[in-house]
Amino acid sequence: MIVAIPKEIKNNEFRVAITASGVHEFKDHGHTVLIEKGAGAGSNITDEEYAAAGAEIVDTAAELWPRADMVMKVKEPVAAEYGYFRRGLILFTYLHLAAEPELTAALLESGVTAIAYETVQVGRSLPLLAPMSEVAGRLSVQVGAQCMTAPAGGPGILLGGVPGVRPAKVVVLGAGVAGSNAAAMAVGAGAEVTILDINIERLRELGAIYQGRLKTVASNRLEIERSLLEADLVIGSVLIPGAKAPKLVTNAMVARMKPGSVLVDIAVDQGGCFADSHPTTHQDPTFTVHKSIFYCVANMPGAVPNTSTYALTNVTLRYAVALANLGVKEALHRDAALAAGLNTAAGKVTHHSVSTAHGLELAQDWSSLL
Repeated sequence: MIVAIPKEIKNNEFRVAITASGVHEFKDHGHTVLIEKGAGAGSNITDEEYAAAGAEIVDTAAELWPRADMVMKVKEPVAAEYGYFRRGLILFTYLHLAAEPELTAALLESGVTAIAYETVQVGRSLPLLAPMSEVAGRLSVQVGAQCMTAPAGGPGILLGGVPGVRPAKVVVLGAGVAGSNAAAMAVGAGAEVTILDINIERLRELGAIYQGRLKTVASNRLEIERSLLEADLVIGSVLIPGAKAPKLVTNAMVARMKPGSVLVDIAVDQGGCFADSHPTTHQDPTFTVHKSIFYCVANMPGAVPNTSTYALTNVTLRYAVALANLGVKEALHRDAALAAGLNTAAGKVTHHSVSTAHGLELAQDWSSLL
C-alpha cells in the first residue's frame, strides 16, 4: 500500500501524522511511505530523518494525494483539500464530523473511506483520542492561567495564589480523560478545584485519589450554575463519542459570572459545551462574552507539537499498519474497535452519531460498502 502523509495546513497546526520510527515500521511491512516536504518541521522531525527511515519526500500536496492508497493526517481536512478526495481513498485522521457538515458532505460526495481517530473505541475508552485529551486537559490550565493575567484582560489572579492570598477557583465540567488531566494540573498548581460529572463512580475514584484536595459534585443544571458563579476559571471537557457536545453553559449563566472570568472549551472540536463557543485559532485564541473571556482553540495540542506528535503516533501506528497490511475491509472485520472508527464509505454514513447530527441515513451494513 502507498501511505501518504501531507503537511498540515490548518492554522498554526504543527503536528504531523507519523514519526521516523513509523516510517520504518511501514517499510518493514513492505509498504511505500510518501511524506510532503516539510511536513515534520513543526514537530522537529526533518525530511532527512524521514528519508533515512525509508520515506520518499514529495514536493507538494498536489503530487502526494493522487498517489496515495491511504492518507494519514492529524486534523480534519480543510476546504482546500476537498478536491483531492476520491472514491476508494482511505482517510485516517481526526474528523469530528458531527460538527463539520461541509466536510461530511464532501466525504460523502467523493466516496472516501473515512476512519476517524476519535471514534475508534474499546469498551468505553477512546484510545486514539485519549493522548490528545491528556494534552488538551493539561494545556487548558496553562492557557487559562495565562488568560487570567491582567495583560490578557483577565482578573489578575495567580492560579495558585501565594501565602495569605486565596488561590483561583477552578471548575472542571466533565471527569473524563481531558477533565481529569485538567483537574490534576489545577490541583498541582495550588488552585481550589471543583469537578462535576454525571458518573458518580468516576467521582468516587477521583475523591479517593485526591483525598479532599479536589471537590467532586454530581453534575446537573443547578450545580453547574452554582459552580460557575464562584469560578475564576472554567474548563469545559464534556464528550459524547462522535456526537456534538451538549451545551452545558448558557449565555444567561455567563452573564452572571465574575467579570474577567475565563472559560476554556476543550470540546469545541465537537461543537463546544458552552452556548457561545465558536472555534478560534492559536493566532487569535480568545473572544469576550459579556465580561468573560472565552478560549476556544480547536486544535489545542497543536501548540505543543513535539509532545503531541509522539503521543498521538504512539497509539495510531498499530491501527494504521493493520489497515495497510490487511486492507481496510479485513482490518475492520478483525478489529471491532477500529470498525467503530469508520464514519463514511462509498458515499454512505456509517457512524450513528454522524447520522444523528446531520439527519442522514445510516448504512446498516458497512462491510458491503468496502
